[in-house]
Amino acid sequence: ADDRNVCDDGSDIDLSSGIAAPGDASMTALVTGASGFLGSAIVRVLLDEGLRVAALVRSNSDQRNLQGLDVALHHGDLRDPESLHAAMAGCRYVFHAAADYRLWTRNPDAMYESNVAGSRNIVEAAAAAGVERLVYTSSVAVLGIHPDRRPSNEDTPVSLDDMIGHYKRSKYLAEEAVHETAAKLGLSYVVTNPSTPIGPRDVKPTPTGRIIVDAATGKIPAYVDTGLNVVHVDDVARGHWLALQHGRDAERYILGGQDLSLREILGIVARRVGRRPPSIQLPRAPLYPVALVAEMLARITGAEPQVTVDGLRMAAKHMYFSSEKAIKMLGYAARPAEEAIIDALEWFRAHSYI
Repeated sequence: ADDRNVCDDGSDIDLSSGIAAPGDASMTALVTGASGFLGSAIVRVLLDEGLRVAALVRSNSDQRNLQGLDVALHHGDLRDPESLHAAMAGCRYVFHAAADYRLWTRNPDAMYESNVAGSRNIVEAAAAAGVERLVYTSSVAVLGIHPDRRPSNEDTPVSLDDMIGHYKRSKYLAEEAVHETAAKLGLSYVVTNPSTPIGPRDVKPTPTGRIIVDAATGKIPAYVDTGLNVVHVDDVARGHWLALQHGRDAERYILGGQDLSLREILGIVARRVGRRPPSIQLPRAPLYPVALVAEMLARITGAEPQVTVDGLRMAAKHMYFSSEKAIKMLGYAARPAEEAIIDALEWFRAHSYI
């Protein structure tokens, strides 16, 4: 027999590679963006599974999420190939979770350099270092959306023209760059597409985390008709570990949770903090002039605007997704979205965001 087992659902596990044997001290994984919200959650999962972890972080990054963790720190930048080669020395696996995640930026070119060129640099460095497998963190932002609000999956039709804003466009092009470069270099890789992670250790916070904080502090008195797929960040992190073990080469897997309207999300937050949930639904059209003014002021002050034109355009769609493929092929599971929101609120409160 060869060294491959086949699961009941047809997915492959390569037992010869050691991926299916957690606790092997020879297994070292590099995590890019390791100090970030999702990256630090991935680090914790890998440590729990007995892997040695190398963490790639920028020299000026906030590293509170890594305090007390047994990781080897490497300072580097996705745009600096030499720093990537140094960080990957001796690593068997790479989890590329770093990304420039902002819905507005004064310098879009920098976002493309980090997300697109940076991802290409990661794949090239991994191939040169002899890495056995790369797990690339993409996003559901690059997937198609059904106008009738049916949950989308990995194969829902989409094109670059459907991408709203520089973040989505850069992530779409980044995933394409990973596919093309890995195929050319013969690197084993798998793609994950997280939906909207929520939970503890959102230090920035992320755009979604800001919604939770603002709702908890009474700064969102009304809402627009939109929806998100909400998932606990720790479930997404474990999904990355499962993708390393069971994901098929070159395939993508949605790591999502529960579809909720914005009104439902705000309602959960309001109940937990003892506030009255917002009851006013705003039309989007009158908000566009507000967004234009907010962006104009942001260009002057440098502070990220609370409302953006691209954000309003994205809010016109209900971003609902199905994780059925990951559930069947990876053994993925996600807890109820309310638990993710509660954990986020508790962490934000404990760290004085609320």
